[in-house]
This record gives sequence, C-alpha cells and structure tokens, in this order.
Amino acid sequence: MVFGKIEYLNLLPFHVFMKRFVRSSRDGMSMNYYKDVPAKTNKKFLSRGVDAAFISSIKAKGQKHVNLGIIAKKEVLSVIVVPNQIHLADKESETSNLLAKILHLKGEVLIGDKALRYTLQNKPHIDMAKKWNETHSLPFVFALLCYHKDKNLYKKIEKNFLKKKIKIPRYILKEAASRTQISEQNILHYLTYISYNLDEKAKRGVEKFYKEAQKWSQTR
Repeated sequence: MVFGKIEYLNLLPFHVFMKRFVRSSRDGMSMNYYKDVPAKTNKKFLSRGVDAAFISSIKAKGQKHVNLGIIAKKEVLSVIVVPNQIHLADKESETSNLLAKILHLKGEVLIGDKALRYTLQNKPHIDMAKKWNETHSLPFVFALLCYHKDKNLYKKIEKNFLKKKIKIPRYILKEAASRTQISEQNILHYLTYISYNLDEKAKRGVEKFYKEAQKWSQTR
C-alpha cells in the first residue's frame, strides 16, 4: 500500500497515529509512503500512483473518502494571504489558491509551515479560514482522506483515529521543531486550531466551497 504523506505540521498527529496503527495491525499491514506537497500528491493520487492520501478539497470532489479531513473551524494560521497589489499563487496548493480568488483576496498566497512561520511573526496577513468563516459561518475543509480501494481499512482508520487523543512523543515534536524552525510550544498551540472530524457542519462547508468554486468558474 502506498500512502501519500504530506509532512506539514497540520498532519503530525495523524502520522503519529498511523505509525502506531501499522505497527499494531494484526494482518501484517505494510505501508510505503510517497512524500510531497499537496499539489503533487493530488496528481499522484489521481493517476493512481498512491492508494490513499489527504487530497485537496477541490480535487477530492467525486472521489471516495472517509470522514477525515484537514479542517479549520474558524482561523487556521497556516493558510494566509499576504496583502499585495500583485496576486501570487502558492505552487504547493490548489484549494488555497482558488479560495483566495473566491474570497476576492489579492496578494501572495502562503500555505503550510512557511505560512505558520510568517503568521507567528505577527506580520500583516489575512487568515483565509477565518475570512471564510466570517463570510459563511462554516468551517473550511482543506483536504479529505481519499482512497481508491480497501474502504473497510480506511473506515477503521477513521474510527480509531477520531476516538483517540493523540499524544505526540517528545522526540517527534523536537524533530518537527528542528525541521520547521517553529518551537515545540507553537506547534502544540497551532494544532489546537486543526480539526480532523468531517462532521455534518464540515460537510456543509465542503459543499458550500464547491458551489462557490462553480460560481467563480462561471464568471471567468
């Protein structure tokens, strides 16, 4: 099995969970990882180069998925627009670039750990998830856990991941801090803004995004 692994901090708890899940699997489950940024992982999944991954919402439409996602109830800190007269997309993301256009935000789109580092410096920026929530009173779903086959396996992953509070081992937290140049304390604080449960309100958020994306495309 090949899993698309995106090593942004927002998925750190899930990767900790998966490491334990694979190790404890009774059927000797093996997992290989394809590691890249969201935009490239999307392409790899759609070409069936990976079996499952957290796929950007705009590319997850119509794909099989479980009720796990990368979700911001309000603000998210790591998906931002730096105000500028010139619009610059982030090549690592497709959903966030489109979201900026839907929200009529002009500037440089930044996502992931580099965006979080920018936010933590208290420089001028617009948090896109916060802006979305202020506009629509709904969470924003950045990605969904999609799969091509083995539905029962991914439903099992969903069930077990959501029922546990994942504690990140100190050595993993320390390594993540070193890799991203973001302090352990700030990483843990950031993760309080991330939800993974695709509940009914989050599902309405996804559907609203698809409708807004369609309306935007019809105006082009």
